[in-house]
Amino acid sequence: MSQYFEIHPANPQGRLIKQAAQIIRGGGVVAVPTDSCYALVCQIDDKAAVERLRRIRGIDEKHHLALLCRDLSEIAVYARVDNKQFRLLKAATPGPFTFILEATREVPRRLSHPSRKTLGLRVPETPVVEALMAELGQPLISSTFIPPDETEPLNDPEEINARFGKQLDLIIDGGACSMEMTTVVDLTGAEPELIRLGRGDPAVVGL
Repeated sequence: MSQYFEIHPANPQGRLIKQAAQIIRGGGVVAVPTDSCYALVCQIDDKAAVERLRRIRGIDEKHHLALLCRDLSEIAVYARVDNKQFRLLKAATPGPFTFILEATREVPRRLSHPSRKTLGLRVPETPVVEALMAELGQPLISSTFIPPDETEPLNDPEEINARFGKQLDLIIDGGACSMEMTTVVDLTGAEPELIRLGRGDPAVVGL
């Protein structure tokens, strides 16, 4: 059975954040609240944890996983960002956007799209996740928690526990999240392209 932490959404308890970070460092797959929906996260350089996350979600290697970063400087480590892209990212982060960018060599091959060598990145505006990444000192691999063969993301931590408690290592209850997923914008072309309309207002990036 997974562990279940009730963490304050605005003022996360440091003791619980430290324990959650330990679980992730130990190979855990964790359900966390974000500024869009609940998401599954794991450590960036843990191949087995990434494979488990994909199995729980029922997705293959062609499905983009997002990299949750603390800030724009961290994004630049994992993605190629020119001046125009940087201005768009600065306008929209932190917030409920996922940006498709060209991956750098720092990105493990299993995280980038196998044919396009692209990566989904985002900077969430969520104190719990921000505190978790600060404790870990690195980004988190993430995927919106949509169960296999379903279309709606999960939003209730108690339901997540009831349905997936045996498959997860930790569920962080930070209260209900929005039911809207992130807005996805592809920045790999000459102009930004809206891939999915979600919670983020595309006007922020000129769309």
